Amino acid sequence: MTKTLLKVTGLKVSYGGIQAVKGVDFEVHEGELVSLIGSNGAGKTTTMKAITGTLAINAGDIEYLGKSIKGQGPWDLVKQGLAMVPEGRGVFTRMTITENLQMGAYIRNDKQDIEADIEKMFTIFPRLRERKDQLAGTMSGGEQQMLAMGRALMSRPKVLLLDEPSMGLSPIMVDKIFEVIRDVYAQGVTVLLVEQNASRALGIANRGYVMESGIVTMTGEAKHMLNDPKVRAAYLGE
Repeated sequence: MTKTLLKVTGLKVSYGGIQAVKGVDFEVHEGELVSLIGSNGAGKTTTMKAITGTLAINAGDIEYLGKSIKGQGPWDLVKQGLAMVPEGRGVFTRMTITENLQMGAYIRNDKQDIEADIEKMFTIFPRLRERKDQLAGTMSGGEQQMLAMGRALMSRPKVLLLDEPSMGLSPIMVDKIFEVIRDVYAQGVTVLLVEQNASRALGIANRGYVMESGIVTMTGEAKHMLNDPKVRAAYLGE
């Protein structure tokens, strides 16, 4: 039987005085790429922030590896193998690309392996190698997104959470980011992807969940959801 790595049960979260998440249930199994789709304001990012401990939850529970992680901070979760690439990237703008990658490995003390992993990130993202001594704040949005993903991968996560990785990027850069997500998943990292671009997200996922107004309204195999008339009408513009 497939192991459940992440399980969200009855999750309720208020954000800015509004209940943004109203009792959400979903799970992510080991070796899966799961997409959480929905329009802007559906509660997807709030859900991600609650999972990673950057927002307090009002009710429900979040389990990781079979244990509740409610109330734990992001740093504790990274140590346990749960890493997030936040919406808006959040790179350290006054640090170089290499320094940002080193920061991603702050929980580790295996210096040689860290160096090897930085080299691996430069292989995955050749553009970062070309700019390794450049300050992150001087890079384009797409390059910063690559750096944010590379930094998260430096912690060697079991589960990688990606929040709106394609937002604000050019079509060419969106292609590159999705190619990398596929490659990361192929290397054995379990992925939870929050994404407004429903067709791209479901196109690479095993399973999907649709979120609307703070609740999950649909779930299923991604390939079936891609062909569902309701999904196509609401999210694929058909």
